Amino acid sequence: MFSVSDSTGQTIDAARRALTARLQAAGNDSAELDARLLVGAALGLDLTGMITAAQRMLTPDESDRLDAFARRRLAGEPVARILGIKEFWGLPLHLTAATLVPRPDTETVVERALELLRAGGATDRALRIADLGTGSGAILLALLSELPRARGIGTDISLDALETARRNAARLGLADRATMVNCDYGGELTGPFDLIVSNPPYIRSTDIADLAAEVRDHDPRAALDGGADGLDAYRTLISQSAGLLVPNGLLVVEIGHGQSGDVEALMTAAGLSPTGPPRADLAGIPRAVSARRLPR
Repeated sequence: MFSVSDSTGQTIDAARRALTARLQAAGNDSAELDARLLVGAALGLDLTGMITAAQRMLTPDESDRLDAFARRRLAGEPVARILGIKEFWGLPLHLTAATLVPRPDTETVVERALELLRAGGATDRALRIADLGTGSGAILLALLSELPRARGIGTDISLDALETARRNAARLGLADRATMVNCDYGGELTGPFDLIVSNPPYIRSTDIADLAAEVRDHDPRAALDGGADGLDAYRTLISQSAGLLVPNGLLVVEIGHGQSGDVEALMTAAGLSPTGPPRADLAGIPRAVSARRLPR
């Protein structure tokens, strides 16, 4: 365990190097980055500030904060949870216990949605967007940051998550275009929407125990558990979306490994037409599936 006295009497550079070594010894694959982020947060310094002040001695208060952060990280808590903030699409998003930590994989949903909107020449229109199960507001706020004439609704069954999303929208200057609604996916919405997006829970219930501890022990289970086959949320939100989209409106969802065929089948059964192969994440795994509501 990282004792309270470990960083006492050290320079900033020495404390960073010592924490890096301790994290590496614990098997942390991102030890250097994690140490830099934790030291920066404990001292209120960015990378330039840490370099400039590298030989300054930590104050007792700084040492106490850093040691508290180190203990939490060595116990397996993700850095984003410790800092209470995570960058997504270049936007700093504040987190709470009620929200999933947004991950780079989910940016494929934003990428796919923007790609399809641009192909249709729709990015300059006053679009209406719904983000079903918005959590921290990550997908919705990323899209609104790219689409200055768009307005959006984020839904969630968690009031705490919705409050977090509202605060994120306000901090990013997007509150006037983002409305948060308490409901189960699109259950209380009337539409119509030009674009619906979602990163729903898609892990099979029996697989949750095998997830990495950083996910299993710290992300809200409701944001992970997709039921017996991982598809429960899709069954609900795809059928809802079919009735909420305008003709030619788009649905883009994140999926888990190996789920693209099943999700596309659900889309087709609901009267939606898949728009091509899924978009892959940086690891080459199909991650974003999209479909269009065809005109009748």
